[in-house]
Amino acid sequence: MISVRDGQNRILDRVTKIVSPELLPVTDALDRVLAEDVRAPFDVPPSDNSAVDGYAVRNDDVPAHGTRDLTVTADLPAGSVYDGALAAGQAIRIMTGAPMPAGAGTVYPQEIVERQDARVRIPTLDKGANVRGRGEDITSGMTVVEAGVPLRPQEIGLLTSLGLVQVLAHSRPRVALLSTGDEVAEPGTVRKPGQIYDSNRFTLRGSITRCGGEVIDLGIVPDRREALRARLLDAASMAEVVVSSGGVSVGVYDLVKDVLEEIGGIEFWQVAMQPGRPLAMGSIGPAHFFGLPGNPVASMLAFMLFVRPAIHKLAGRRQLFPATFHARADEAMRKKTGRREFKRGVLHYAPEEAAWHVRTTGPQGSGILRSMVVGNCLVILDEERGDVAPGELVEVEPF
Repeated sequence: MISVRDGQNRILDRVTKIVSPELLPVTDALDRVLAEDVRAPFDVPPSDNSAVDGYAVRNDDVPAHGTRDLTVTADLPAGSVYDGALAAGQAIRIMTGAPMPAGAGTVYPQEIVERQDARVRIPTLDKGANVRGRGEDITSGMTVVEAGVPLRPQEIGLLTSLGLVQVLAHSRPRVALLSTGDEVAEPGTVRKPGQIYDSNRFTLRGSITRCGGEVIDLGIVPDRREALRARLLDAASMAEVVVSSGGVSVGVYDLVKDVLEEIGGIEFWQVAMQPGRPLAMGSIGPAHFFGLPGNPVASMLAFMLFVRPAIHKLAGRRQLFPATFHARADEAMRKKTGRREFKRGVLHYAPEEAAWHVRTTGPQGSGILRSMVVGNCLVILDEERGDVAPGELVEVEPF
């Protein structure tokens, strides 16, 4: 058996090509990965502007002590520009976001002044207060979003604030997905005695979509060698990645590994981890193949550890793995040395200690899918670690 880290490195070493980019509307680019840096075409803000609703005045008219009366000469709403210049003793009523008039350098919030007809009385205030400077947020030419970054709503908003309507982003890697086994039934059909409804294909569908892949759902394949062989070859012809679940252990009807040896190649098939030891990682022609375990927790975990970073790399992402941090164990955890274990945990914050704590979700069997629902994180225990005592620090990866 190989280690989890070694398996991840072998897989990522084999992913040498990134899916091609395409030009698409910014409004359709949510969660897509940028294929090139985006640079600002102008300063943001494009000019000095008011940060509040109030009165723009010259810095020389700001009183050092007491108050001063000024004459209000105009109203300046947002979206308008004042053509003239502010003279000594004058003020302009200005709205938030409106460009600063020539000569003005300070804005008084309307709630701290006294207005009487065309006169306004202003108190002492720091010169330059409540003014957003030109380029305060972004300067022209600076990189605002880097290549390899998936676009979240905030990046979409930033790009449109620069007037961009199109971006060059990578296509979604195509992932052909199938379940194997006569014991698996399609939800919505009559389940025969001895069968279980397919859950893996649907957790994997959601996982693939969430990490940026495009799912090609090929359904359930029965435990017949020729049927499996034909379906895998079809899958490899239409996708960059092929993912199956079940049939990768050592049982008589576990056919995936044998068929893969016939039509492709196996990179490795056992990993020193719990749950999810039996895996089949390899290739079918140019397609990357991942044969995941049949137990639902093991299947989902193996996807997170091995398939997700491969899809991320194919999609051009810079960050391939999620961030982890440490929390204090609220209970004892059994652990064998020599393998990496992933327990489903419930993470919570203790404000009185200013620290994060974690406990397991209970029974940790690889078939207990509910543990992934009840839990909100993985507890990651490295190969060298043994049993965990209450109060010890452990590594956690929030879902």
